[in-house]
Amino acid sequence: MTRDRRVRVLLPMSIGGAYDYRVPDHMPVEAGQFVKIPLGPREVVGVVWKEADNSTIEASRLKDIADILPVAPLPKGSRTFVDWVANYTVQKPGRVLRMAMSVPDALYPKAPRTGYRRSGEEPAKLTPARRRVLEILEGDIARTLSEITDIAGVSSSVVKGLEKLSVLEAVALPAEEDIPVPDGSGTGFELSDLQRDAADRLCEPVLKPEFAVSLLDGVTGSGKTEVYFEAIAACLQAGRQALVLLPEIALSSQWLSRFERRFGVRPVEWHSDLTQGERRRNWRAVIEGRAEVVVGARSALFLPFPDPGLIVVDEEHEASFKQDEGVPYNARDMAVVRGHLGGCPVILASATPSLESLVNAQNGKYRHVKLPSRYGGASLPTVELVDLRVHRPGSQRWISEPLREAVEKTLEAGEQAMLFLNRRGYAPLTLCDACGHRLQCPHCSAWLVEHRLLRKLQCHHCGFSAGAPKACPDCGESDSFKACGPGVERLAEEAGQLFQGKNVALVASDTLTSPKAAADFVDAMSRREIDLLIGTQIVAKGYHFPHLTLVGVVDADLGLSGGDLRASERTYQLLSQVAGRAGRAEKPGKVLLQSHMPEHPVIDSLFRQDTEAFMESERQARESAFMPPFGRLASLILSSKDAESVLSCCRELARSAPHGDNFLIMGPAPAPLAMIRGRHRYRFLLKTAKDTNIQSIIRRWLKGQKIPSNTRLQVDIDPYNFL
Repeated sequence: MTRDRRVRVLLPMSIGGAYDYRVPDHMPVEAGQFVKIPLGPREVVGVVWKEADNSTIEASRLKDIADILPVAPLPKGSRTFVDWVANYTVQKPGRVLRMAMSVPDALYPKAPRTGYRRSGEEPAKLTPARRRVLEILEGDIARTLSEITDIAGVSSSVVKGLEKLSVLEAVALPAEEDIPVPDGSGTGFELSDLQRDAADRLCEPVLKPEFAVSLLDGVTGSGKTEVYFEAIAACLQAGRQALVLLPEIALSSQWLSRFERRFGVRPVEWHSDLTQGERRRNWRAVIEGRAEVVVGARSALFLPFPDPGLIVVDEEHEASFKQDEGVPYNARDMAVVRGHLGGCPVILASATPSLESLVNAQNGKYRHVKLPSRYGGASLPTVELVDLRVHRPGSQRWISEPLREAVEKTLEAGEQAMLFLNRRGYAPLTLCDACGHRLQCPHCSAWLVEHRLLRKLQCHHCGFSAGAPKACPDCGESDSFKACGPGVERLAEEAGQLFQGKNVALVASDTLTSPKAAADFVDAMSRREIDLLIGTQIVAKGYHFPHLTLVGVVDADLGLSGGDLRASERTYQLLSQVAGRAGRAEKPGKVLLQSHMPEHPVIDSLFRQDTEAFMESERQARESAFMPPFGRLASLILSSKDAESVLSCCRELARSAPHGDNFLIMGPAPAPLAMIRGRHRYRFLLKTAKDTNIQSIIRRWLKGQKIPSNTRLQVDIDPYNFL
C-alpha cells in the first residue's frame, strides 16, 4: 500500500516560495535534508522545508523527489533564520537560502586523497632532489603529491620514480584535511580586575546557556578582544560552536595571531579570499559540527551551525556589516536575531558603539559591559586641533606646519607616526584647466579617481578604469588635465619630499589585497621597518603598534558633508578609532586633527574626547526628527538602463502609494548617484513610527504592481547607504 506523503522543497533561487513534491515510499526524507528534485527539464538541488499537509495539488501533477544528498541536513535554526530574514527584508526565501548554500560542491563528499610515505630503504642513487623528498617524509609521515612537490621543490616524476623503486608507497588519506581543534581549557591572558569582571559578565549567559545581548563598550586598547576570548573559551568548554564576525576579516592578521596564541590553533575562516577548496572544507566542517570556532565576514552568519553557543560581532558599529547588494541586511542586527532564534548569547564589541546599540543598552534590552581605561596603565592619547584657516599648508600642499613639526619630532625620537586620509588614489578629481571639463565615469554619475601608482583613472562604484586621455575630449587641448584634491598617493608623495631619508609606507585597500600582504605589513611595522605610515580607514581599527605614538588626521572634515543620516556618527567613530592607534604601549600618544571647522560638534567632541556628550547630542537630534533608532526607514530603489521606462514605473508606483497617519512616503527622486553601471536610479524613502510594521506597508503597496522586465526593484529595510 502506497502513502501519499508530500513535502515542501525550497530552492535557492529568486522565484516563488517552496514547491510541493511527493516522497517515494522507499525514501526516508526529513526536514532540512538537501534533495535533488526535477524542475522542468532539469534536476536541481533544494532543501526539504516542511510537510505539505495542506497541499491541494492533484497527486498526478506532483513529481517525486529524485534523491537525498549525502550531507548533514540544514539545521532547524538555519531554516528558521532563513524564513525570518526573508520576511524582515521583504525578499523571497530562496534568495536568502542561496546565502546558506553558497558552496554547492560541499553538498557532495570529496573523493579520498592519495598520499605517499616511506616504505623501503634509501635508493642506491640518492640525488639532492630525492634526499629532500625523503627528509620531509621522515617519521612515517604521509603527504599528498602536491604537498611533497611544493615543500621539497621537486617535480612529480621524482616522487613517482621513488614509488617505482618501492622506496615510497601510495596510501589512502582522509578526503578532508583535519580541522584544528582550539583548546578552551588554557588560562589565557593575565586580565586586570576590571577585565576579569567584564569577562565573567560575558561568560554568564554562555554557561547557562541563554540568549542575552551584551554590549562590550571599551576604549581603544582596553583589551576587549582578550575579554571576549574568555567567553569563547567558556563556549568551547560547553561543547558548542562560536562565531566571530569581523568587518575586515581578510586583513585581520593580528587578530588571528592573538587567537592562535590564546587557543593553540587558528580558527576556521570564512571570507572571500578563501579558495573554493577551503570554502568547501570549511562549510562542511560547520554543518558537521567539526568547526568549533569560525571567524568570518558578514556572510558567515548564514553558515549552517547545528549548535551555536556564542556569536561575537567585533567593531559592531562598522557600516561594512551592512550588505546593500543582493539581499540587503545588517549582519549586526541579524546576529542578534540568530542568537535569539538559537537561544545563544550575542556579544557586540566596540570602542565607539553605534547609537542603536547604545540606546538598546540604555533601555535595558542589552547588558552594558564597560572597559573605560586602557590595559596595563597605558593612557589615552592627547588630542590637538590644527585650524587650517590659520595654518594654511600652501598651494598643492596638505600637511600643515604644526603637523610637519610633530611628525619630524616623532621620527627624530625613533618612534613611528601615521598620517590618515580616508581617500584612496592620487586625486579624487581630474579636470581640464583650459575648459574645466571633469573626467566622469561613462557608466556612473561619479568622477573618475586618479590612481597614479596604477597609471589609471578608476570609478570606485562600478570598477571602470581607463588611461588618462592625451587631450581633453571636450575642448581638444593637449596635456591640460590637472589633479584636484589629495588622495593617499598624493599625500605619500608630499610626505616623501618633506621627510627625506625616512621609510614611508602607503597602506590602502589597493595595496593590502590579501591576508599575506596584511601580515607582511604588520611584520614591517612591528620590526620598525616603517617610520611613517600613510593610510586610509583600513588601518584605522584593530591594529596594535607599540611604537606608533603620533597620528595626524589630514582632513578631519572629510565625511561630514552630504545628506547621510549617520555622517556625523560615522566620522566620529572613524576618527576615534584612528586616534586610538596612538600611544598604545608605554610611550604616550598624540593626535593632531587638521580641520577647516574646528567648532563643528564632531571635531569639538573629538578634541575634548567626550564620546558621551557627542552621542547624547546625536541621540537628541535623531529622536526629535523621529529618525532611527527612534523611527524606521526603508528605501525602494528602481533602476533600469532605459531612463524613460524606470521613470514611468516610478510614476505608477507614486500614484498607487498608500497613505496613513503613522508613515510618510517621499519620492520618487533621482538617487544621489543617479546612475551606476549604466542603470538610471530613482528612490522612494518610507519613514514610519518605530512600532509600525514597515514590511506590511511595503507588501500592501507592491501587491499587484507590474514591474517591467527591464526594471529592477530593490527594497532595503533599515538603509545605511543613501547614495
